[in-house]
Amino acid sequence: MYNIYYIHLGCYSPEFQEGLTVNNQLTSHDRVLGALWGLFLGDALAMPVHWYYDTAALRRDYAEVSDFQRPRNPHPDSILWRSSYQPASPETDLLHAQAQYWGQRGVHYHQFLAAGENTLTTKLCQQLIESLVSQQGYDAADYLARYIPFMTEPGRHRDTYVEECHRGFFTNYARGIDAARCAVQEKHIGGLAGVIPIAAWYVGQPDEAERAATQHVGLTHAGELMASGVRLITRLLVEVLNGHPLEESLRAAIARQDSPFLGHPFERWLGLGDEVVIGRCLSPACYLQDALPATLYLALKYHDQPEQALVVNTQLGGDNVHRGAVLGALLGAEHGVAGLPERWRTGLLWSGPADDWPTV
Repeated sequence: MYNIYYIHLGCYSPEFQEGLTVNNQLTSHDRVLGALWGLFLGDALAMPVHWYYDTAALRRDYAEVSDFQRPRNPHPDSILWRSSYQPASPETDLLHAQAQYWGQRGVHYHQFLAAGENTLTTKLCQQLIESLVSQQGYDAADYLARYIPFMTEPGRHRDTYVEECHRGFFTNYARGIDAARCAVQEKHIGGLAGVIPIAAWYVGQPDEAERAATQHVGLTHAGELMASGVRLITRLLVEVLNGHPLEESLRAAIARQDSPFLGHPFERWLGLGDEVVIGRCLSPACYLQDALPATLYLALKYHDQPEQALVVNTQLGGDNVHRGAVLGALLGAEHGVAGLPERWRTGLLWSGPADDWPTV
């Protein structure tokens, strides 16, 4: 196993080190914990207003979401009534008791979750964390052995909505396709949540972090667009976890223009209102080509204000849960776990990484 917290820039290639400014006020351990907590906090804060596209309705129903709230029905923008999944066999049933709510109007995607509880996407990140600890590194086969029963056994989670990537995976799995090859072509930002525990584990090994993250996300989210997003977020996160200021990392990435998600006028956008940028210039929806630049915009604008960043992201609606997961991880890596609001950490229905997660 890599000793992930014994970090010094001498372990990186000259290309990786070039241009890095290192802020040593926080330990790598502080940053790693911050990234993991930020992932879970950003998801849970936005959960009750996930996929609200009418921000006036969001404010009417929940006011300002600056603390955890429970979701409420009806959800005025829910399109769960248009979603469907027909399992090919009892062994690939993903909905169980939740199936009765699919096809109904106004049903909240996360209706049975408590305030401070995480969505299915982030609960799968906990399965990944447990796999990393158990195997002392990334093992796709071990993760799949956890993922499949977690998704198919009744009572393993309480979320009503199951994303398209999982429905597509299990449609293929029911056909007898090997689990490692069941992914469908995907372009939703939710897939990037899985990058975060892997980057946190391989923080001292950027090449291994990218390899493992690409393999992991590719289990459920196939396609070059997703792989490009994985590479970008992995590099940014590993840099910040190693003390490179988030703002500098973002500006350097924008200057390099080595990712399809960076070709936007971020500097000009900083002078606009947030609802103009994420609502007019970019869609607030889940599609990666807009959702990832939207996340980078928020990270750049609010790099020194983690609480405000996550509240703003939540109030912007759309796929704020998955933007929030990635944004929270970047901000947590920048500010460490103590830089995230204590009231959120104590209110989150997640106790943190496993006790045997490596420490300094």
